[in-house]
Amino acid sequence: MDNHSYNFPSDCTPLTNCKSARKPAGSTVVNMGHAGKNPPRDYLVWSLCNTLYVNFCCLGFMALIYSIKARDQTTQGNLQLAQECSDKAKWYNILAAGWNLLIPLLAVVLLVLLLVHLGTSQGSFDFFGEDGFQNFMKLFSW
Repeated sequence: MDNHSYNFPSDCTPLTNCKSARKPAGSTVVNMGHAGKNPPRDYLVWSLCNTLYVNFCCLGFMALIYSIKARDQTTQGNLQLAQECSDKAKWYNILAAGWNLLIPLLAVVLLVLLLVHLGTSQGSFDFFGEDGFQNFMKLFSW
């Protein structure tokens, strides 16, 4: 490619400082919406994490849907509907996160209670002693 295929003046080639070919700068106005109001949060990352954890009643998936709706409404400029969807996404995320923490916590508590009960009950077996596992397996043998 030679310089003649472009429409530059002969004294102005690309990558040179040629001010004669430049046009005067005009102004560009970009409407950014409401300058004083911050857009509502969409909680998209939190919703995605809750969705990937796969919890009870798909609460994380519901949060993800409302997060995407909140983001869409924010880009369209409908801040009132975006705020409503954001609030729903936040509450679904809170419920999903609570459920995600509650079930493993309950499982650990039940396991500890079971071990404490098995260790203190008389006439069953000594779970924490030397023969604990053998005594435990005797329960299941005929």
